[in-house]
Amino acid sequence: MEKNKVEERVNGEKEEIHAKKGFTIFGISIWRILAYFIIYSIAGYIIETVFGLLTKGVIESRKSFLYGPFCAIYGVGAVIMIVSLQYFKKNNYTLFFGGFVVGSIVEYLVSLIGEFIFHVKWWDYSNEPFNINGRICIMFSLFWGALAIYLMSHFNIKVDKLIDKIKEKVSSKILNSAVVIIVIFMFLDCVITGVALKMFFADLVHDYNLPVQNSEIYLKQYEEKENDEIQKKLRNKYFTNEKMIKTFPNLKIISKNGEIIFIRDVLEDIQPYYFKVFDKKINKSIT
Repeated sequence: MEKNKVEERVNGEKEEIHAKKGFTIFGISIWRILAYFIIYSIAGYIIETVFGLLTKGVIESRKSFLYGPFCAIYGVGAVIMIVSLQYFKKNNYTLFFGGFVVGSIVEYLVSLIGEFIFHVKWWDYSNEPFNINGRICIMFSLFWGALAIYLMSHFNIKVDKLIDKIKEKVSSKILNSAVVIIVIFMFLDCVITGVALKMFFADLVHDYNLPVQNSEIYLKQYEEKENDEIQKKLRNKYFTNEKMIKTFPNLKIISKNGEIIFIRDVLEDIQPYYFKVFDKKINKSIT
């Protein structure tokens, strides 16, 4: 007990020193921000998995990357909102406004970056009212506003308490090492995922002659892969079609006429989920 109190005091002194030296972003230490990113990425993965089960009746992958149990959009979104909403904590009205604006910007940028880097469309709100380029819409922007109130007033307070309890029981050296290792793993997982998706889409466009936007880029990437034995071995052994579609069952690609092509519809012979829990009931009206 005495040892824990000493470590707690030491950790507190270190945080004060870091704050004085400027190792904070809007008053939040870098270590805590990274901890937020990890915790919310894992929480997002759990939330998305449960959502998939409730809405589809299946256990399917909702991961951002090939290997780790992370949904990074939740981690990135949470960190950006927690940091940026520090100036909006006056009351629920300002929190709602801040969440509305910040959440919408984050969602738009993530969608834009996803299409620019991976040439895929993670979501499409084109059929929703008051949308901007199908990337954001008024309904989800309002959701971001409501989420900001709950996040800052309730949920993140509990996350902070959890982090503080962990800091009381585990030495700062171990915690720092753990956070660094996990963040490095996530970065490598992200890079590997990008490489795998690049080869995956190149093969799909070539093998199925998909009429997609920037098809010449995919075909060039296919030729590069075919001329590289290492890439071919990685694709055939670790990044197979089954591995990719089961990890990313909701992947979409944009056709030349702007339509959305679901990859699971192209690879119909591969089951896009791990296993089915129940059949989703469809209510039919009696006429």
